Amino acid sequence: MAFTLLVNGTEHKIDAAPEETLLNVLRNNLELTGTKYGCGEGQCGACTVLIDGSAARSCRMQVTSAAGKKITTIEGLARGDRLHPVQQPFLDTEAFQCGYCTPGMIVSAAALLERTPNPSQQEIIHNMEGNVCRCGAYARIAEAIHRAASLRRGQKHA
Repeated sequence: MAFTLLVNGTEHKIDAAPEETLLNVLRNNLELTGTKYGCGEGQCGACTVLIDGSAARSCRMQVTSAAGKKITTIEGLARGDRLHPVQQPFLDTEAFQCGYCTPGMIVSAAALLERTPNPSQQEIIHNMEGNVCRCGAYARIAEAIHRAASLRRGQKHA
């Protein structure tokens, strides 16, 4: 079947089976490989994308459910050479080791900060519970999110 997906601000005509996952379409059809396959069950968060501004697990979403919605992947967060306010603090705090979970972490954090511009430590922990970091960089991840919140308060990302 043919679908039209709005991904990172660009419309894409996709030919895929209706039961195909959004994750597979993003990676295989659109070659947007920043979104990772982790568990395939929506539990690890490596596949997190924004759907109409809310964090969603693309490994569990059929492409039919994503059609007609605004999809943002990790590749779509930056604006040209300017990193999204969540990305730079992740670099500054070294909030990753292997980096496999990092795209999903950043996308989830971006969704949190849109809803809650100044989250408490507990709100960060609660929001990020669905994102697994096998390297255990959780303290640096939380620090990066706090820094991102502070940065966003200082300069709104356009």
